[in-house]
Amino acid sequence: MATFRGERRAFGRPGIEPRWTHGSKDGVGTSYAASSGIWFTLWNGVITEVYYPTVERPQLRDLQYLITDGESFFHEEKRHLRSRVERLSSHALGHRITNADPDGRYSISKDVITDPHLPCVLQRTRLIGDPQFLSRLRLYALCAPHLEGGGWGNNAYVVEVAGRQILTAEKGGTWLALAATVPFSRLSCGYVGRSDGWTDLADNFQLDWEFDQALDGHVALTGELDFEGRREFTLGLAFGDGLHSAVTTLFQALGIPFKEHWTRYMEQWNRPCRKILPLEKVSGDGGNLYHGSFSLLLAHEDKTYPGALIASLSIPWGEAKGDEDMGGYHLVWTRDMVNSATGLLAAGNTETPLRALIYLAASQQADGGFPQNFWINGEPYWRGIQLDEVAFPILLAWRLHREDALRDFDPYPMVVRAAGYLIRHGPATQQERWEEVGGYSPSTLASNIAALIAAACFARERADAATAQFLQEYADFLECHIEAWAVTTEGVLVSGIGRHFIRICPAVVTDACPDEDPNQGLLVIANRPPQTQTTFAVKEIVDAGFLELVRYGIRKPGDPLIRDSLRIVDSVLRVETSYGPCWRRYNHDGYGQREDGGPYQGWGKGRAWPLLTGERGHHELAAGHDVYPFIRAMEGFASPTGLLPEQVWDEPDRPEVHMFLGRPTGSAMPLMWAHAEYIKLLRSTFDGQIFDSIPEVAARYLTDRRACRPLEIWKPNRQVCAVKKGFTLRIQAPAPFRLIWSSDDWQTVEDTPSYPTALGIEFVDIAIPPAQRAPIRFTFFWTAGGRWEGRDYYVTVIE
Repeated sequence: MATFRGERRAFGRPGIEPRWTHGSKDGVGTSYAASSGIWFTLWNGVITEVYYPTVERPQLRDLQYLITDGESFFHEEKRHLRSRVERLSSHALGHRITNADPDGRYSISKDVITDPHLPCVLQRTRLIGDPQFLSRLRLYALCAPHLEGGGWGNNAYVVEVAGRQILTAEKGGTWLALAATVPFSRLSCGYVGRSDGWTDLADNFQLDWEFDQALDGHVALTGELDFEGRREFTLGLAFGDGLHSAVTTLFQALGIPFKEHWTRYMEQWNRPCRKILPLEKVSGDGGNLYHGSFSLLLAHEDKTYPGALIASLSIPWGEAKGDEDMGGYHLVWTRDMVNSATGLLAAGNTETPLRALIYLAASQQADGGFPQNFWINGEPYWRGIQLDEVAFPILLAWRLHREDALRDFDPYPMVVRAAGYLIRHGPATQQERWEEVGGYSPSTLASNIAALIAAACFARERADAATAQFLQEYADFLECHIEAWAVTTEGVLVSGIGRHFIRICPAVVTDACPDEDPNQGLLVIANRPPQTQTTFAVKEIVDAGFLELVRYGIRKPGDPLIRDSLRIVDSVLRVETSYGPCWRRYNHDGYGQREDGGPYQGWGKGRAWPLLTGERGHHELAAGHDVYPFIRAMEGFASPTGLLPEQVWDEPDRPEVHMFLGRPTGSAMPLMWAHAEYIKLLRSTFDGQIFDSIPEVAARYLTDRRACRPLEIWKPNRQVCAVKKGFTLRIQAPAPFRLIWSSDDWQTVEDTPSYPTALGIEFVDIAIPPAQRAPIRFTFFWTAGGRWEGRDYYVTVIE
């Protein structure tokens, strides 16, 4: 059994304030086997965040080597050496890191994988250089635990076990153990910035302190590796829910030759990749980014909660964030997750998308909605509501149904509940897809319309014609209001174009009578720098979210309004790089690297997003234009190891702060949404049509509109003020009622019982004839409670 070495406690508690590492990774890795619940990331030549036992729980800040000759120099891998990272396989997420001395005296080569079946990261290490010089080197492993997702409150120990001394750390019952196939000759625990090995060695190139413990603080573990004439060894970092578990896992992993681990690791990853479609035929790089993207999407699925796909194994601008930032991007966003699942589906994989759909069905809230984002156990993190995130699971269910890939899973209960949520809570969303403001968003409306038509198709297949019709008619209501809600007629951004889509017409979802005029509203933009303008006219703020209307088959790519809106977007948001075009999210965006190149810290400047290049590529394909410039651009934005960033620098190069036009900023990398968009763009190009398009949507809105019903809807959360002649006014409520109403100022009175639906929504329809002049006046008698509403309402009739 393991025993603690001694009682020598480090000084300097609790250490300097902890921070995470850079959000733009160079590599991500895990075994494909579900039995190995561990993930690692790489940045600047070293291992950074390691996640265990689930994909959402970072347990480590970084693990690197310190190098000195004991007399004249001290090198830290990530700071002083020149790094190169290579992906060693088309499919397997194994990497080789070469870190070289700037003076050319030595280099360190590291092959990094995980144990194929155990929660242990393995790093095969080789020292390269003149043997005489290497004989003078001293190599130290430096490990910075951030157990249970934080740097504070960690405990570090030197432990003796099986005749060896190793390094361990613990917090909240989670243990870490570090050792190698060569022994440690000296070991120490300390507080970061005060008594840790880095501070000790940087002082005089010697490890003078050998502390046995550093408790309840920001700690680091340091061990000097005893080569005994060898220049090659394997370093192991293992985790467990107890000290014995972590140590046993570590020794088991180190007891098998690295080459055998490597062979199994590669075989595991090759298996799921054998069946993918040959989309590399339409790529511009021979399939390099395609194959890497496919594996990355698979790697972001949790192994304890099958089907849970997180947005990114990264913490954007992590170097500026401490323990207070619990989420990072290692959470489930339904929008990102469904895009990831659809990207895998586009590559020919149906198993993981089905697991994702089942996971979402199990995560759906009782009211049919989904939170803004959540931990993989379903617990909400941020609690905003984005209606597109309620629509996306319906679309995933329909795509799997069309692929005949649902097997024995029935998604219909989830579909019905989600569709009911959209109808009860829409049409305004609390947040659009950029998660900052609420109102009438073109991209949100597009997803909702498509999802409701898909839900109607499910209902029709269940022989429920009434529910199918109700769903279709609500989709028609949204569709016939798109321009009224989301198009300005007083545009000022480009001379000669007064009518174009805007980013969003703002509305507060708790306001039952919102202003729906896209010419008059004001929009407050988040994340703006201090002492700068934050409020703008809505007609002056644009994004390219309206392209989702084309993607799903609601509007034609040649529509003059679409074309004019694209001219606005290209004038205001397009960025030209040497790799190809890229677009910012919207004008005056504040979410991104600061003007001086510093990290986003509550404010900054929104940069260009490669996934938007993919979205534009889809539109150009739909319009019959050349799509290859957009494919090549996305490939150009990727790192040498095939990782796509959330954002790229969109200004002239700033070498002094490591910012280069078209290259990653400190935002999330890899972003799974971007990788999924790239794969879908390849599939769309391969097929010659947009993969995400819903044929039933296009048939209703582009082929034959005769079935579309012009509706105006009044409901408690949207008490519309006017209805056009020739429309039908639908009065909706969430409980049975009798509508007492009049079309002639109460000279005559109608008493109409509400009509029930399978969605828990009741309604009454009132046809508005062309000759109608008087308003429609009405009140409610709530039949279940036997009570009157207590007030009258009216809706004006307009031309």
